[in-house]
Amino acid sequence: MIKQERAVRTRRALIESAARVFGRRGYAEATLSMISVGAGVSPGALHFHFENKAAVAAAVEAAAARALRSAAREVYARRTSALQALADSSHALAGLLLSDTVARAGFQLSREPTYPSSYALPGEWHEYVHRLLAEAAHEDALLPGLNRQSVATTVVAATLGFEVLGRDDPQWLAPRTLAGFWRVVMPCLAAPATLRSLGAAGRGS
Repeated sequence: MIKQERAVRTRRALIESAARVFGRRGYAEATLSMISVGAGVSPGALHFHFENKAAVAAAVEAAAARALRSAAREVYARRTSALQALADSSHALAGLLLSDTVARAGFQLSREPTYPSSYALPGEWHEYVHRLLAEAAHEDALLPGLNRQSVATTVVAATLGFEVLGRDDPQWLAPRTLAGFWRVVMPCLAAPATLRSLGAAGRGS
């Protein structure tokens, strides 16, 4: 049991080190040596867990995907309406990207031209946004005639744009930035009766 726990800790340390290295150097320039040194383990220990750099990157993406899904589930579990859940989810995503190095690296890897991404995290986020907009339509919460696909594209482009800009300036992922975005966008999405109940600052985030 102790040996198994040590292996779990080592694997986690390697994933976290890889996320930091990928974040600083990018996939192409990152090396297994940098990752093992950052984790404080030997190259042999790294190779015990991962065959190559692509396998380490896939593990980073998998961990980032789990974190994203967990955050989305937490928001969805306390949802009061689909549109509120959409705003809350964007705040949860921003908070995750600010606080979780692995989550940031997972999104970065999805855009790396030299890495064949295993998890399309931006695509997962797009599907989740589209699902909430479909639920909002079912709730009669959207303005009549609204094109949900166009709305989903706009929301995803904006929120992932904040993710990219937030790499150099965390203020792009700050709660007030997201709140300002939703104050502009919500009146363009929500039926008047729904709009009155929505909070741009996010609830429970």
